[in-house]
Amino acid sequence: MLNINNSAPLLAVEDVWAGYIKDLDILQGINFHIFPGELVAVIGPNGAGKSTLAKTIFGLLNPHKGKITFKNENIARLKSNQIVKKGMCYVPQIANVFPSLSVEENLEMGAFIRKDSVSGLKGKIYDAFPVLAQRRQQRAGTLSGGERQMLAMGKALMLEPSLLLLDEPSAALSPVLVNSVFEQIQQINQSGTAIVLVEQNARKALAMAHRGYVLDTGRDRFTGKGNDLLNDPKVGELYLGVTTLH
Repeated sequence: MLNINNSAPLLAVEDVWAGYIKDLDILQGINFHIFPGELVAVIGPNGAGKSTLAKTIFGLLNPHKGKITFKNENIARLKSNQIVKKGMCYVPQIANVFPSLSVEENLEMGAFIRKDSVSGLKGKIYDAFPVLAQRRQQRAGTLSGGERQMLAMGKALMLEPSLLLLDEPSAALSPVLVNSVFEQIQQINQSGTAIVLVEQNARKALAMAHRGYVLDTGRDRFTGKGNDLLNDPKVGELYLGVTTLH
């Protein structure tokens, strides 16, 4: 079991307001944190601000108010390329690989800021994602949806981040591929990488998460252990489509 006692948060989001249009904030006072090695799920209805939270954390959106601390440093005004160098990577829902490049070339592009040899690291990625090893010379644009998601995660892991932000990794995948991608996410977390998992598949995300946040209209409405939220009648009725959870 993950021990977070006496640990400082790896990432802390404090009273953050952010949006895409001036004076129209999607995030309205969000509070969020994740400890080293944790897997934290972020769920909620469409339009709740889940992806906006991930983009704001990663510097793709500037918060209008509030503080974002990563490794005890305020990163709220940093650009995403600066944040990457501090040990955080982000895998967006779409456009997350270079389709005209091979699998191997994509992995090498993921390590673009590294100065050392990446051959050993590529081997680790291939061990973690055997299907990528089989497809290493194949163009990424010809991969299945699930294989593309695995490549996107593998590309991000080439920088050996402390924190990985995953935005809807199971979107538009078949149930079999969803299971495979979630298994890989769990393995990545068990290797020591902290993961923020933004997901529409709320049940599956909460079932595997150490903790979860339920967002609604730009606010963190519920938070707690993943299984506690999964079995909370209020969360079930409002966000999981059931009146009673078993």
